[in-house]
Amino acid sequence: MINKEQIAEDYTQIQDEICAALELTDGKAIFEEELWERDGGGGGRTRVIQNGNILEKGGVNFSAVHGHLPDTLKRALKVDQDDFFATGVSIVIHPNHPMVPIIHMNIRYFEMPSSFGLGKEPLRWFGGGIDLTPHYVFEEDARYFHMYLKSVCDACHHDFYHRFKLWADDYFFIKHRHETRGIGGIFYDRLTANDDLTWENIFEFSKALGRSFIPIYTELVNRNRDKVFTPVQQEWQYQRRSRYAEFNLVYDAGTKFGLETNGRIESILMSLPPTAKWFYNYQPEAGSEEEKTLSLLKKGIDWV
Repeated sequence: MINKEQIAEDYTQIQDEICAALELTDGKAIFEEELWERDGGGGGRTRVIQNGNILEKGGVNFSAVHGHLPDTLKRALKVDQDDFFATGVSIVIHPNHPMVPIIHMNIRYFEMPSSFGLGKEPLRWFGGGIDLTPHYVFEEDARYFHMYLKSVCDACHHDFYHRFKLWADDYFFIKHRHETRGIGGIFYDRLTANDDLTWENIFEFSKALGRSFIPIYTELVNRNRDKVFTPVQQEWQYQRRSRYAEFNLVYDAGTKFGLETNGRIESILMSLPPTAKWFYNYQPEAGSEEEKTLSLLKKGIDWV
């Protein structure tokens, strides 16, 4: 059976691959790395890229942490044990170009080591997802994104894309705005082995999802990076970034987990955009591309 050391090692390799490819795509900026240790156990590698040709701010972070769960999280996870281990790779990229989308990806593994060896199944699961937040929704790009994710899902299980796409629609929803954060993607949590899936199957899916990031995002960047944009479109980009920030600070489970387990604050909040604006009671012009984008920020759109 796969173990947590192997999972963490493979996740660090995926982090390395993604950072190298993003530097090549940008052509200017390079990642700065900071190694850190967590009070209570474990640590990670924070890697941030800034002020590039196309990548204004981005983070590709790896962590492997362990220790004791706070009571609030024990109640949320409905567990009795104290000890936990969690590892994963988390990515958020904010481009400087309003026609290039924001992208987020996360692959992770969680276990309660104290449940091992007690005559019952260990408490462990995988989670993750990838979603796209365009400032302007281009339907051809949205179809490409979702078709690629469907191919990754179908290679592991015929039902994954449908299930995880609906999950993403529900998860990446800004309830107080009544709109989705972007065009969704896939999201899953507490994925465990069963009669149809072994732990090895799930781990291979997790790695395949992680390695889908580069072909997906480099394609979308290169499709749009040379388009001309106006100051008005730049202002719209800042408006959409504000919605992204609202979701991450109010609803994002990873942000909450990091804060409540004494995580490293700089790594947790690296997902926030470098510049965002909140315009009071903003209303897009009728018939504009901005209005069209808002009309597509809803659950249940079938992009494939």
